[in-house]
Amino acid sequence: MTPIASSTASSTSDSGVFDDVVRSDSSLRRFLHGLPGVDQVGCEARAAGLGTRSIKTTAKAYAIDLAIRMVDLTTLEGQDTHGKVRALASKAMRPDPADPSCPATAAVCVYPDMVATAKQTLGDSGVHVAAVATAFPSGRAAMDIKLADTRDAVEAGADEIDMVIDRGAFLSGRYLDVYEEIVQVRHACGDAHLKVIFETGELQTYDNVRRASWLAMMAGAHFIKTSTGKVQPAATLPVTLIMLEAVRDFREQTGQMVGVKPAGGIKTSKDAIKYLVMVNETCGPDWLDPDWFRFGASTLLNDLLMQRTKMTTGRYSGPDYFTLD
Repeated sequence: MTPIASSTASSTSDSGVFDDVVRSDSSLRRFLHGLPGVDQVGCEARAAGLGTRSIKTTAKAYAIDLAIRMVDLTTLEGQDTHGKVRALASKAMRPDPADPSCPATAAVCVYPDMVATAKQTLGDSGVHVAAVATAFPSGRAAMDIKLADTRDAVEAGADEIDMVIDRGAFLSGRYLDVYEEIVQVRHACGDAHLKVIFETGELQTYDNVRRASWLAMMAGAHFIKTSTGKVQPAATLPVTLIMLEAVRDFREQTGQMVGVKPAGGIKTSKDAIKYLVMVNETCGPDWLDPDWFRFGASTLLNDLLMQRTKMTTGRYSGPDYFTLD
């Protein structure tokens, strides 16, 4: 496992890059609404075209292993138990116990109260612990509660925090409120990395996805993430394309790289490979790394393992061959 890359990103206002932009709600609104509008037809056509690329043989085998390394193996259910989290963490370290050449996943993603259990099981394996916070998935809580939620997860050992933005504030045009909330949560994270979840299924327009992407990056997000997985539609290729274009353009303007994490609804190896093609074609090979691209998934891993077994042994193992998560 590659360790999380160190990032120079903090709130970009701290480095002076966007000082004038974040001075007031009105200046931030002018900037975000001044971003180029998204061509919906062109975006969807581009995403569909990239989804038709054929990846075979050694390239496909490489893509499957890379996708496994990019998975945030996730359980976010009210019925989660410590035993389930320990089993999930064990699977993250050794996805296919019968094949030691199979790579580990990037992280295990759990609720904050399960962080200590995941951390204890994972030990020094290199698999990270991600915790959802800030009143996930609704984001409806007072700021002090959101910050306490974040600090509790970090103190329990979380390497990464997945926060949700206040969609009500964003859709009401209270952009500075959203920006300041992200900055405060980023500060509460300490050394942990921050992923900012937009819940794109509630943002209504592609233009809003682009605006949310820039807003989160300006506030210091290490990753921007599509969805909680609790709202449909969740991750889609066109939405992810917009976010990938945003991180590409943000690096061109600031020199800072920001990661992207589509989450929810990505279930098959074929789907995952479509996303990897899009990453390569939009941002380039720098983002083809678990430090900069992740899949938030609970069922994707088993399909990747089935396809991997088929390619290495010539035999297709059914879904019962691997543990159910």
